[in-house]
Amino acid sequence: MTFKQKIKQQHLVLLQDKIDVYQDMISGLSDDAQNDAKGSAGDKHETALSMMHLEQEKITQKLKEAIALQRILDRIAVSKSSPIIVLGSVVKVNALHLFISAALPKINVEGVNVLAVSPQSPLGSQLMGKQQGDIVVVNGATFAIHEVV
Repeated sequence: MTFKQKIKQQHLVLLQDKIDVYQDMISGLSDDAQNDAKGSAGDKHETALSMMHLEQEKITQKLKEAIALQRILDRIAVSKSSPIIVLGSVVKVNALHLFISAALPKINVEGVNVLAVSPQSPLGSQLMGKQQGDIVVVNGATFAIHEVV
């Protein structure tokens, strides 16, 4: 498995773990709401049900976001390599390794810290279409592109 494939795989595992947790939380809230509905009545009960429903909506939104990020990663063909920075490129700029994909948590692969950045982010948008040897400036910081995989 290549370095780029390991990066994608590790992010997919993290996202799947997140999705599983959100689904469990939603299921737990649904169970709690059903159990509460059986034995309670009154204003306190209605307030509790409303709070559970609001919490369920928030978690459902987070679940949708995680699934959307997973879909973005699924579309990235990490087996392809390009000298030009595209979606799925691993780019070494200054002392950073960036994975152009989606805004995801920093991970460590083979002892290397990798930041995942979206092509829509300020840095990601400046890097798109560039190649090794190019320099980009984002918010006053200069980034020299040392390597594109």
